[in-house]
Amino acid sequence: MGASCVYHPFKAAPFYLNLPLNTQPQKLDIRLDSLPTIPTYEPTIPAADHNLLEAVELLKSTGKVAIKAGGGSRPFASQVRALAEAAGAVVVEAPGSLGILPDSHPQNMHVGGSKGSISGNYAMQEADLLVAIGSRAVCQSDCSGMGWPKAKHVININADPVDVQHYAQTTALNGDIGEVVKLLLSELSKGGVSNKAEWLKDCAAKKGDWTAFKSDLYAAGAVNDEVWHRGVMTQPQAIKAAADFCKKHDAIKFFDAGDVQANGFQVVEDDRVGETITETGASYMGFAVSALIAGGVAEEGRYSVAFTGDGSFMMNPQVLIDGVEHGVHGTIIIFDNRRMAAISHLQLAQYGNDYRTNDGVAVDYIAMANAVEGVLAISGGHSAEDLSEALEKARAHKGLSVVHVPVYHGENPIGGMGAYGNWNVGNWCDDVQDKYLKMSI
Repeated sequence: MGASCVYHPFKAAPFYLNLPLNTQPQKLDIRLDSLPTIPTYEPTIPAADHNLLEAVELLKSTGKVAIKAGGGSRPFASQVRALAEAAGAVVVEAPGSLGILPDSHPQNMHVGGSKGSISGNYAMQEADLLVAIGSRAVCQSDCSGMGWPKAKHVININADPVDVQHYAQTTALNGDIGEVVKLLLSELSKGGVSNKAEWLKDCAAKKGDWTAFKSDLYAAGAVNDEVWHRGVMTQPQAIKAAADFCKKHDAIKFFDAGDVQANGFQVVEDDRVGETITETGASYMGFAVSALIAGGVAEEGRYSVAFTGDGSFMMNPQVLIDGVEHGVHGTIIIFDNRRMAAISHLQLAQYGNDYRTNDGVAVDYIAMANAVEGVLAISGGHSAEDLSEALEKARAHKGLSVVHVPVYHGENPIGGMGAYGNWNVGNWCDDVQDKYLKMSI
């Protein structure tokens, strides 16, 4: 059961063996050679070709094609890129599939969804054909079911027989993503793909708008904050500086749930899958700092950086002890705005007021972390240059380090990356439901 769960071919998951207290101390006689080896599964393809040929004709004839690359597409980055280039399609990333195409690739429209981006959400809103690859189409990724208002048809490529039928008007290609895309590419190579130049030009213009918008936010400088009583960096500015540091040193970026995560997947500019691992879909606060422990227990650990907010960090400060115990070489960056900022933003957006998402208790995270022998904790300062210098010092420490960064929270629009989609939450529900009724898929 454990092997089948952990090595499931398309929905791998942790395996939990529940042992009551009275059975935990019992001795078991187990022959190690009787335990299962890592199971292998042959890649599958659709048994009939009528859906495949229908999908090829749709890809050839439709003018505005967008691929939504979900988390299941990550092992097939080269195939997704080849399909996009052959079909003249743009690719919209999910928070968990960053780097599926290099960031600078002209057909990479960045993230799309409830937070999304200018370019990613433009592609979703204007596409006539959706190609969903390895995607569960969850609410935040699909704007609560109405992220594709002009799409008339869906090609869904997924090994899961349920997820592949998620949308109406679907041509379902149930099987191994790599093998199915290989079949599509073979047919597309025979020619006859309609000219997508105008679609790609329009999407490229929106990508330019997104790039310019980000640059303006990064260059805006410090913002006066009523909690810190001085000018501090915004989260986008601080995350950008830290992400650039990680790219320089080929460090893995772990993102915690919350406002740091929400800004983070809009900011990072990955060129391959695996540069960023973000907690998506479950809101596990403390995920990023806990993930650092993997670098300590692995046979060949890799330097990693956990991006976490003050709230998420306090869900598992035990990591300070565990990190030293297991010999972790990694850094925790605490982006501290003294509140649960993701909830604050939702409350402000819906009700114009935030309620009980912060407190008046100041915490000296540097002193807290330095109280653990073996941890180096330092200030990240108040500018991108300060933070980059602090991160270099932290990396030079051959152990676990903590960098504390005060960041802005408030209603100044340059304080965050913004939201570009829809979400079926609170006061937005009626509006989203009304739009959903008009959807074709």
